[in-house]
Parts: sequence; structure tokens; C-alpha cells
Amino acid sequence: MRKLLIYAVFLLLLVASVSAQQITVAAAADLNYALKDLRLRFEHKTGDKVTLSFGASGNLFAQIQSGAPFDLFFSADEEYPKKLAEAGLAEKASLRTYAIGHLVLWVPNGVGLDRDHLPGPDTLLRDILLQPSIQHIAIANPKTAPYGRAAMAALEHFGLKDKVAAKLVFGENVSQAAQFVQSGNAQAGLIPLSLAMAPAMQGLGHYWELPADSYPELRQTAVIVSSSKRKATAQTFLDYVTSAEGTAVLEQYGFRVPQAK
Repeated sequence: MRKLLIYAVFLLLLVASVSAQQITVAAAADLNYALKDLRLRFEHKTGDKVTLSFGASGNLFAQIQSGAPFDLFFSADEEYPKKLAEAGLAEKASLRTYAIGHLVLWVPNGVGLDRDHLPGPDTLLRDILLQPSIQHIAIANPKTAPYGRAAMAALEHFGLKDKVAAKLVFGENVSQAAQFVQSGNAQAGLIPLSLAMAPAMQGLGHYWELPADSYPELRQTAVIVSSSKRKATAQTFLDYVTSAEGTAVLEQYGFRVPQAK
């Protein structure tokens, strides 16, 4: 009887391992903390496995165009997923905006800001970025990162694009831009709110959220890749991320719930 019980348990474990699915998800770097949290919760609930590959949305877009074996793509904007769908490289019906991203100005502790000229809402960047203590300003590469383009738009909105051009240093993605400013190699950074709120940044600096009208809305959108062999599991994970539980986790990391257009 004991042997039969052991054999039955073994069979159950074998069936569970065979039925479990594993998907590979390409994700914008601003999701580095939020999506890792969501992955753990999803795996615990379903037994399926999720491998995450983070990077600039534009670089991930190019990889998918070249046939990279991703099942699902979480972009920091809506344009890259739409382009994939229009090209037949992603499932148009699966397009879904999962969050609204926000841009912040982050300054590490120890930077000698003039406390008599700290920002009001209409002069946020000007009052800080033109101070002598700000020698370098980190942003993501605007050629491949939606947050980098948003940062450039904000600088232009505040009339600072030309005035701070020589101070700009570009990270390959927003995570690298955040590392530049976190390490002190840059004295200010325009980074996602989700990274400014991350545990690794807590207590190391201060951030100010930029006015929403100073840069284009970051409607972060996901899509299932057409070449995926595990579309059902990819859809299940996307459904979980956009569920009430998933949305609550995203909000904990500074994302906003998207409103229908």
C-alpha cells in the first residue's frame, strides 16, 4: 500500500510538471520591480512559469521583429505593440493597455541644491536642472525608450532642451538611467515613478512628479506575439496582470489604472 501511495504521488507530480507551461515575456525596464512581483504571484497561483527579459521597448520591439522567441510583450508605450500588430507579428485582438506611466525628476541625497529655489509646479525642472550643482542629467535613450522621449518632451515643454543639452547622459534604458543617478554619476535623472518608488531607491534621494501635460501620455500596452506557441498561457498572464489583483500591485509601484479612450 505504501508503494502504491508513493507511486500515485509521483504520477500526480509528473502530470503537474507536464501540464505546467513556461512563457517568456519581453518587458519595458520600468516594470523591473512590478512585473517580478506579479510573476511570483502568478506562478504561485497557476504553477506556470514566467521568464522575464527587460530592456528598452524599442530594442525589444526590434528583437521581436527579428524573430526573438518571446510570447508576450509589455511595452512602455502603445506605438510599438501597435506596429507589431499591424505587421502581423503580434495578435491585434490581444492589444491591451495595462497601465499609465508617469515621469519624475529624481535627485540623490547629497546634491547641494539651493533650498531657496526649489520648484513650484510650473518651474519644476528649471528651478533644479539649471542649478550649478547639477552637472549631469540622466535620461533613457529617446531613440529606443518611450520614457526617454517623454523626458525630452518635458525638457522642451519647460524651455530647457537647449539649455541642458550638454548635461544629458543617456542610459540604454530607464533602469540604467536610474543607476546613473543612484550611483551619483549624474546629479539628477528623469526616470519612471515606478523606479523612483522601488526599494533600491528608497531613502537615497527625493523625487518630484512632473505635470502630466508636460509630456505625452505613456499608455503602456501589451500584446501577444504571433509566433508564440503558448498563446493561451500568455493570455492568462496578461489577464492576471490586468485583473483587479494585478492592477492593485501595479498601483503599489506608481502606475495608474488606464481609462478607456
